[in-house]
Amino acid sequence: MNADKYHHISDQDLLAKFHADHNNEWLGILLQRYTLLLLGVCMKYLKNEDEAKDSVQQIFLKVIQELQKYKVDYFKSWLYMVAKNHCLMKLRDRQSKIPAELTERLMAAPEVETDWNALVQTDLTLEMMETSLKELNPEQLQCVTLFYLEKKSYQEIAESTGYNMLQVKSYIQNGKRNLKILIEKKLKVK
Repeated sequence: MNADKYHHISDQDLLAKFHADHNNEWLGILLQRYTLLLLGVCMKYLKNEDEAKDSVQQIFLKVIQELQKYKVDYFKSWLYMVAKNHCLMKLRDRQSKIPAELTERLMAAPEVETDWNALVQTDLTLEMMETSLKELNPEQLQCVTLFYLEKKSYQEIAESTGYNMLQVKSYIQNGKRNLKILIEKKLKVK
């Protein structure tokens, strides 16, 4: 199924279609909408691109399993919590793999308080970025996503999109500038 032709269907409607016929393609469309959000959340917590990408795939599988069993009303919020919990579990597993001697030395060191306000602010910024990305024109969205999130070169973007190099450069620069403007507007409102 082509996700673009379903952009007008709400998350709730896609979930209803999935629950009606249990066709995972409806979930695929829904998950594709939030791939950037998931990647952003995973990068924020895990600080490792490969681990974040793997986690997004693991979260997709978990979502498919969970939605077979449970009905979810607010998909985006629920998905965000699933991703956050997944990352926190990975971090906890990482912590448990630290040798006991090192753990004891860390325990003796002064404790650094978690800055919850900073975490909340980062979450808000990621949400604003995701919303703002969707407000870019399609060419800018495509080029910015390929360049910054998928780490493609100008040449690779030109080859995959059919735009020439000047267009790619222009879409990226203008997209980046417009993204900054959109986020700053949202920050002023909050």
